[in-house]
Amino acid sequence: MSVFQQLGIESNPVLERLPKHLLQFVKPQNYDHYTPEDQAVWRYVMRKNVDYLKTVAHESYLEGLKQCGISIEEIPSMYGMNRILERIGWAAVAVDGLIPTPAFLEFQAYNVLVIASDIRTLEDIEYTPVPDIIHESAGHAPIIANPEYSEFLRRLGQIGCRAISSPKDDILQEAVRSLTELKTSGKGSKQQILEAERKVVEMQDKLELSELTAIKNLHWWSVEYGLIGTPDDYKIYGAGLLSSIGESKWCLGEEVRKIPYTIETAKQNFDYTRPQPQLFVTPDFAHLSYVIEEYANRMALRRGGLEALRKLIESEKLGTLELSTGIQITGLFSRVITDARQEVAYFSTSGQTALAYREKELIGHGVNNHPDGFGSPVGKLKGINLAIEDMYPKDLEAYHIYEGRKVKLEFVSGLTVEGEVITGIRSLKGKILLIRFRNCLVTFQGEVLFSPRDGVYDMAVGKEIVSGYAGPADLHSFDLIEHEVNQDLPTQAPDDVTKKRYHYYEMIRDCRINSKAVHEVEAMLNRLCDQAFDDWLLLLEAWELANQYQLGSIAEILHRRLDTRCEAHPEACHLIREGLAFSQVSIDS
Repeated sequence: MSVFQQLGIESNPVLERLPKHLLQFVKPQNYDHYTPEDQAVWRYVMRKNVDYLKTVAHESYLEGLKQCGISIEEIPSMYGMNRILERIGWAAVAVDGLIPTPAFLEFQAYNVLVIASDIRTLEDIEYTPVPDIIHESAGHAPIIANPEYSEFLRRLGQIGCRAISSPKDDILQEAVRSLTELKTSGKGSKQQILEAERKVVEMQDKLELSELTAIKNLHWWSVEYGLIGTPDDYKIYGAGLLSSIGESKWCLGEEVRKIPYTIETAKQNFDYTRPQPQLFVTPDFAHLSYVIEEYANRMALRRGGLEALRKLIESEKLGTLELSTGIQITGLFSRVITDARQEVAYFSTSGQTALAYREKELIGHGVNNHPDGFGSPVGKLKGINLAIEDMYPKDLEAYHIYEGRKVKLEFVSGLTVEGEVITGIRSLKGKILLIRFRNCLVTFQGEVLFSPRDGVYDMAVGKEIVSGYAGPADLHSFDLIEHEVNQDLPTQAPDDVTKKRYHYYEMIRDCRINSKAVHEVEAMLNRLCDQAFDDWLLLLEAWELANQYQLGSIAEILHRRLDTRCEAHPEACHLIREGLAFSQVSIDS
């Protein structure tokens, strides 16, 4: 039985490729927890959005809704979505709240759309402070059906999950999580929320541009708030805009500057607590991939060198260095020694470290073999043009780098390694990845970096650092499970009035979908009219049904009730008026 079956989740081949550490964020959708009112909220928002967006959204939007199996009439089941998404090489999972950004991006790298399965309440029908299933499934999923955009999203995830963060990124994410909790729990006072918002904005203003921050910016101004076309003629494709009718209307205003999407967009931070003063426009989806590749060329992932090592040290997180031979060292990087030319002479990690080649751990070089850190020189030998990694067996013998022989290796940097060669490890291409010594002494400018009493010394071989990135080379080398899924709290049993409301929502839904005799519908609506319900959405659904069955007198009564509701609660008046003005909306229209 697969992990997904154990969780009660219908799997597909895309999901089965997910690494184990990502499964810690996955939880069942629990479709039965959606109430009839939740279904009505979904329907209202979707009808409103589709009716408006069909003229302002990218052409992929409506077609994508159909391809992803998303209906106006009911909240999508992720299991049904998975069967359909599989056709375009994607899948969807419900996740546990606001998951860490690197994990979110890594899901994307595996072509998996993460979905927050909660849905906004009737009170927050226009806005929700956290992503919900409307934002995730009706905002993100449709555009994925476009092949060029799909590849950009995958590539953004693949590159983004390797972006190196700074400690301040984590502090900001925690501040955002706290703000979100205050807004959604209903327990935060207005003053507490304002203070939490101030703290988030202040931290965002002071945030240094780490690689992860830059990727988040590129993601926000495309995947969430992107426009496509030209600054003078554009359509909407960002999920944050597609899932919010208010924001999708606001963004078209002249007060919002429209700027071409370029690599400079990575420097533009965002404040998610306020409307954005500018949006970025890409000429087409292929251009998005061009920009992310251009930014990747500036990352430690591709630049390597001292810059990569320093970024990993500053991040204070698990990361990987790759040397020119292909050997990969994963751990918490703690120190770098540079020579007179300001080039890396030596690096070291602290704590558990693993060595790998091509993302596969080298046998005998996991965390159990290197529990207390690892250190190694980098560079070429002094007075020898041929790098160690390029030496053939005869070259090695000539320079005494040979089993059972004592050797003193003096690097250009001035660092020396002196000891008895035990053995070495080569790659399939013949590159020497690692040399093992006994009775070894490693020194630099009089400082002892490793002594014979420290045991056997493993020296990674490489004339330069070619790459540095966040996370491990081999996902199996470290225990990456640190998240415990929050169990859904037992839903509170509705009171008698709420049960009645839900019952009428359900009956109206049944009458709308399944043809009923007119006298049955009339009797049910008359009973509803006798109730003192103050729920505008329920009355609106009943009014629509009365019109569907041509029950004019009942429709008039319900219309008057809605007018009265507008007078008593002006904050909901525009929602009621827009609902009354809906034409027959469908994805195919």
